[in-house]
Order: sequence, then structure tokens, then C-alpha cells
Amino acid sequence: MSSLKPKGEKIRQAVKWISEKIKEGKGVSLESLVEKASLKFNLSPKEEEFLRSFYQEAGDRKDH
Repeated sequence: MSSLKPKGEKIRQAVKWISEKIKEGKGVSLESLVEKASLKFNLSPKEEEFLRSFYQEAGDRKDH
């Protein structure tokens, strides 16, 4: 019997994973990281779009 994960757990894991990759600083594009995270964590298109906007907004805040 499989246990259900809380809603949003995949997103939290993906954000953590992407953030770790960004800190490693290997010059991988954010778009590439989002696509890889989407496959790795089996995200829906809606969840993938959330990741894009999450990091876009974070980048916008950093620029100001």
C-alpha cells in the first residue's frame, strides 16, 4: 500500500533540488534546471510553470 504525499511536496522537493544546483554554480540555465526537475519529480505542466514563475519572481526581487 502506498502512502499519499502532501499536496505540494513534489514542488518543495523540486525547489530544493533546483536551489542546490544553482548554488553549485555550474552555469546551467534556469530553464534547463526546471525541465530536469520536472522530469525528476514527475511534475505536471502547471507545476512546471509554477517553478518558472517562482524563480522569475525571485530573480526580479534580487535585481532591485
